[in-house]
Amino acid sequence: MPAPGFLFCRDPLRPRHSDPAFAQEAAAARRAGARTALVDHDALLAGDPESAVGRVPRDSGPYWYRGWMIPPARYAELEHALAARGCSLLTDAAAYRAAHELPGWYEVFAELTPLSVWRALAAGEALPEPSVWSGLARGLGSGPGIVKDFVKSRKHEWDEACFVPELGDEERLARVVGRLVELQGDFLAGGVVLRAYERFVPGGEARVWWVDGEAVRVTAHPDTPGLLPAPALDAVGEAVRTLGCRWVTTDVALREDGAWRVVEVGDGQVSGLPADDDGEDLFGALLGT
Repeated sequence: MPAPGFLFCRDPLRPRHSDPAFAQEAAAARRAGARTALVDHDALLAGDPESAVGRVPRDSGPYWYRGWMIPPARYAELEHALAARGCSLLTDAAAYRAAHELPGWYEVFAELTPLSVWRALAAGEALPEPSVWSGLARGLGSGPGIVKDFVKSRKHEWDEACFVPELGDEERLARVVGRLVELQGDFLAGGVVLRAYERFVPGGEARVWWVDGEAVRVTAHPDTPGLLPAPALDAVGEAVRTLGCRWVTTDVALREDGAWRVVEVGDGQVSGLPADDDGEDLFGALLGT
């Protein structure tokens, strides 16, 4: 089998070039000895996967994707379009969904991550009555909580679309959920998640990069590039190996009581690196798979 290659998103304005957001990474991947190809992310999201992979050479072997987030259904279309060209993705569609969306990974990490409940909700679907959210929240008990979709939160709109001081406050909870859904718009991923709020020390989160169950890199979280804690990883590693996805990330933070907690799990293909990190060491580890 040929060595893995990397599929990067193309520049919408210069189709023969990588998207500027990933240009440094594409160059680093090539320095690490990888072949690279370009996919059209816009065409993929528009439901034209054949055009999206039109620049990927036929029968060119297996690939890791590296680019913008893709809804799981579109990722499955990408997988099928590549297969029609004699190529493959090293993370299949089922594994991508499992690592990318909280309901896919939560059970495995339940002892290591804040208590969570969720409800599926499609983008554009009418919001249910407020009692639906308060009923869901009863599974978390009393106290503060966090509202997010299956993939992302709106933490930069903390008070209006993320944090609920008291989950038992039905009116406030419904207002925050509604605002989250409004701001996410067509990008609402999967539905709405309610999470118990846990207090972390102000040392930032570590983003741990796992390949085939082994931690190959620990970086700062892109939102706090100047902070890099050194988390204990034994329990996290066991959960990653149980999840069974080949390339994943875990964002880990230290709770005030001294316990290391998993804040998020993600598919490594769409997880961000700190701005000053071109990923060359990471790509080198991926080429050894």
